[in-house]
Amino acid sequence: MAWRIGVDIGGTFTDVALVDDASGEIGVAKVPTTPNDLAQGVLCALDTAMRRYQVAPAEVGLLSHATTVVTNAILEETGARAALITTRGFRDVLELRRSARADLYDLFQDAPATLIPRRRRFEITERIGADGAVVTPLAENEIDGLVAALKAARVNAVAISLLFSFLNSEHEQRLAARLRAALPPMPVYLSSEVLPEIKEFERTSTTAVCAYAGPILASYLQRLDHVTRGRALPPLYLMGSNGGIFEAAEAMAMPAMAVESGPAAGVVAAALAARQTGRLDLLSFDMGGTTAKASLIRGGHYETTPDYEVGGGSSMSRWMNGTGHPIRVPVIDLAEVSAGGGSIAWVDRAGGLRVGPKSAGADPGPVCYGRGGSEPTVTDCNLLLGYLDKASLLSGDLPIDHDAAAAAVRKRLAEPLAIDARTAAAAVIDVVNHAMAEVLKIVSVQRGHDPRDFALAAFGGAGPLHAAALASELGITEVICPPIPGAFSALGLVGTDLKRDYVRTLYTAAAADPKAVEAAFVALENRGAAMLDRAGVAPARRRFERSVDARYPRQSHELVIPAPARAVDAAALAEIAAAFHDRHLHTYGHDNRSEPVQIVSVRVTAIGAIAPLVIRDTVARSGTNAIKAERQVWFHETGVIDAAIYDRKRMPAGLVVAGPVVIESLESTILVPPGWQAKMNEDGFVLLTRLQQGAGRK
Repeated sequence: MAWRIGVDIGGTFTDVALVDDASGEIGVAKVPTTPNDLAQGVLCALDTAMRRYQVAPAEVGLLSHATTVVTNAILEETGARAALITTRGFRDVLELRRSARADLYDLFQDAPATLIPRRRRFEITERIGADGAVVTPLAENEIDGLVAALKAARVNAVAISLLFSFLNSEHEQRLAARLRAALPPMPVYLSSEVLPEIKEFERTSTTAVCAYAGPILASYLQRLDHVTRGRALPPLYLMGSNGGIFEAAEAMAMPAMAVESGPAAGVVAAALAARQTGRLDLLSFDMGGTTAKASLIRGGHYETTPDYEVGGGSSMSRWMNGTGHPIRVPVIDLAEVSAGGGSIAWVDRAGGLRVGPKSAGADPGPVCYGRGGSEPTVTDCNLLLGYLDKASLLSGDLPIDHDAAAAAVRKRLAEPLAIDARTAAAAVIDVVNHAMAEVLKIVSVQRGHDPRDFALAAFGGAGPLHAAALASELGITEVICPPIPGAFSALGLVGTDLKRDYVRTLYTAAAADPKAVEAAFVALENRGAAMLDRAGVAPARRRFERSVDARYPRQSHELVIPAPARAVDAAALAEIAAAFHDRHLHTYGHDNRSEPVQIVSVRVTAIGAIAPLVIRDTVARSGTNAIKAERQVWFHETGVIDAAIYDRKRMPAGLVVAGPVVIESLESTILVPPGWQAKMNEDGFVLLTRLQQGAGRK
């Protein structure tokens, strides 16, 4: 017997999903996240899950993890004391940035603080030209002075980004060798290794992110890996921002790949659900304790973008460029907002009701958890409206203090607004629903897609509770609530392949020598093969996907174009050029087929295939009585009304129930409002359908 285990850290809970490859059984466990020591929560969650399902360490075939360590270090500005070394004259590239602004008309807009302040940015005399030739030799005599300055600055990581090092890395390599010899065991990150790609600012920013977050991530992963190996568990894998997993050692070498690790896992799981249910066009919606994440899936596959800003934000109606720290690594295209079950509701000085961005998190958590929280949250408001069990959650493992939640809503919200507590709670839900609907629009409407053409996949501890309301607002007529929705992201950790991306700037015309392009691809594939060798991936489970970054001459932005899998010849280059013209037309509404196409960079994704995962939960036998209780629930359409409470585990396949009803499971609650119905399918998915079809187009 072999089990796959995925562990996902959330803002409130740490989730574990277990899958038995032999029987297909799915297990789940949730424990409170431990913000002061995330590894403690991970280990506690592992212990709980393996004990509950009687899984021995020897039976675990895959252990995969999603972490927010990198993102949190940047958002909370708690990263390493890092330094940056640049070519003389380029010390301020991190502050000069690009000209992109979140708001063109905001003259007082501030760029995000640099991760490495100017006092820890140093220069060295050297110069590589735009053709890769040495213009000014590396000033070896300046390195001892740099070593002394780094020691005086008490840094614990160094980033090196020299001009045009992506064409010729000789100077970076020589400088790094001297620093590593003089300053062991300080990590040194080279831009020619992290991102051998054109664009000076993005390359420097990505390398700086690695140096800033690397020591924090390394300390966390080394401790976790040491403990899990000590328990005879298999090597630890980490979810990457591109939707694949990779070994912990790869993450420490390239920390930027671990940005958006947790949200990526949820999108991967949603894509699995899309293919399994046949709803190939989905909007993925993941609402946890602190944030809500959205992504778009077309044809059963998610999309990645090579341009991402760590710590970037949205204005509730659009994504805001220029608000974060750019990294040039493939990241699943998603958007998120500070709206979760733990988001705090408050009244501002003008008497307006606000929700978030502050969250109660895991400690103290919502008021109803009874752990010292005093400010009302979205979860407390859901409780007051009858959507959640008044006594306990997590099948009794989490006692609930309904009276404390009611008192907090009354004191902090209802009295300042001069309304009753239930009306205040309903207003909070309306506000947070609208915020989350806007995030769904960012990944659909702003990408040129009509949300009415998609189904909504809702998961996370709070996702199914709000899904029908969001679907109604967007005109969506179908909602998919997968098995173990509260830990569904953790399933994505064990349902994806080993994956690592490599890039190299080539800067040539598509009509150039095919042999040069093929040689560049082969060099990257060799690096990927070495990674797969280290991971012990058998040759039969390996594959390599090729693509290029292409543009018209004099353009400053590229489009990623898939390349044929065969060896590059003149016909393959012609195919790439034709595909670029088509993509340019689709993206921008025009093309120019008389213009030559320029290949800027070549990319290779090295993949180690893992056996496909079928998401299937056990459903009850036909004829089982699934109703376990009845309670009063509030809806806009009806006011307070008696609603049946269903136990999801007791719902047989084919059972159809019309709202208003509440469907409860171990780690999540599905709200089926009036005008909607729910159906359990044979794999344990609950499918919500809107009965009033007027707002949709399906």
